[in-house]
Amino acid sequence: MDKAVVLGGSVAGLLAARALAEHAQSVVVIDRDDLHVPGRRPGVPQGTQLHALLPGGFLQLERLFPGFGRQAVAQGAVEAPPEARRSYLDGRLKVVVPGDADSLAGSRPLLEGLIRQQVLRLPNVKTITARATGLVFDGAVTSGVRYEVGGTAGTENADLVVDAMGRSSRLSDWLEQAGWERPEMRRMSVHLNYATALFRRRADKPQHTVVLALNSPRTSAAVAGAAFFAIEDGRWMAMMAGYADNRPGRTPEDFVRRLREFPPEFHEVADSELLGDVQTYRHADSRRRDFHKLSRFPAGLVPVGDAVASFNPVYGQGITAAALHAACLSTYLRAGPDLRQPAREFLALQQVVVDAAWSMSTSADLALPHVDGPYPRGYRFSRWVSRQIVDATVTDIATARRFNDVVSLCEHPNALARPGVILGALRANLRAR
Repeated sequence: MDKAVVLGGSVAGLLAARALAEHAQSVVVIDRDDLHVPGRRPGVPQGTQLHALLPGGFLQLERLFPGFGRQAVAQGAVEAPPEARRSYLDGRLKVVVPGDADSLAGSRPLLEGLIRQQVLRLPNVKTITARATGLVFDGAVTSGVRYEVGGTAGTENADLVVDAMGRSSRLSDWLEQAGWERPEMRRMSVHLNYATALFRRRADKPQHTVVLALNSPRTSAAVAGAAFFAIEDGRWMAMMAGYADNRPGRTPEDFVRRLREFPPEFHEVADSELLGDVQTYRHADSRRRDFHKLSRFPAGLVPVGDAVASFNPVYGQGITAAALHAACLSTYLRAGPDLRQPAREFLALQQVVVDAAWSMSTSADLALPHVDGPYPRGYRFSRWVSRQIVDATVTDIATARRFNDVVSLCEHPNALARPGVILGALRANLRAR
């Protein structure tokens, strides 16, 4: 194609631009923030919070940017191989799985900044600092984007437009205003409250670089979970999360006190020097827009990232899902599609990714006492099976390996529904008892 335009310089938008760069003479990324200014973008309010790069996302980033991990470490990210990761469930230490996929620990600004560097150095990628205001249509084909900068309106022609404007994407409004169908939006209210704080890290190479502790809904703990990562500049980044009326760690004293309620590794962080203020954030609901269900959809247009589905951030799926959407876009474009026809093939590929991540996050959310559905058919049985598998990950390496592959988005959730996996989990739980 001649030109592709990406709306939004988010991680999803940047990764889409990387995929498009192999198929377009030029790729234009339009964002309100100046993407050439390093550091955290003002348009990413959650950028101060802890972000996980799941092994599945790390794998995709290495495919898109060979040597990504090596360059991230050179900029301060910390390697997180299986032996450096620890995970607790209701205070019980889960088994370490030898041969698990590697990952990285680093702040959102570092990881996003490196992705941005890699994309913006591509010779056929350029940026426009502006606010997108609408789409241009030529009949049933999307032919461009309208934008505004400094009170002046402009238009950018395009053979393909990618919506990466995030949870607050205005694409649905633009489609409806132009006479197209508006996609259904599904919501699941989770009312998540989370807080993040930075601490000084004494060890240059700590034994454990990623530590997670989850309290299941079966417990009465006010804090649903906590985690800390070793990140750049000799710091720990620690996070705690609670639901509904539970708001963990709004003050430094409260944050440190609650951190000590978790396993011993968290005490080392709590004993360290607190750097700056506690940063809080609230996530009201998970959202999903079902573009694939529309009977009429314009050609030359695809949505990616949170513009399609945004999940409970506790599960760390956002960056990895965005990378998988870019992989779907690459697969779609390599097939040489007719861009004058709706991108049904892309939407079908993307649906597999969205269904997988959505089913994992929402099924876990439905177990929370304050979440009241909607419950899918057979939920009680599937919840019982899920609980057996999760419990078995504490003691059984085989179950833990399969579970880790799924939750890190390296494998599809159907892998956990196989009879052999379920029977193995039941046997492991009987042995543990």
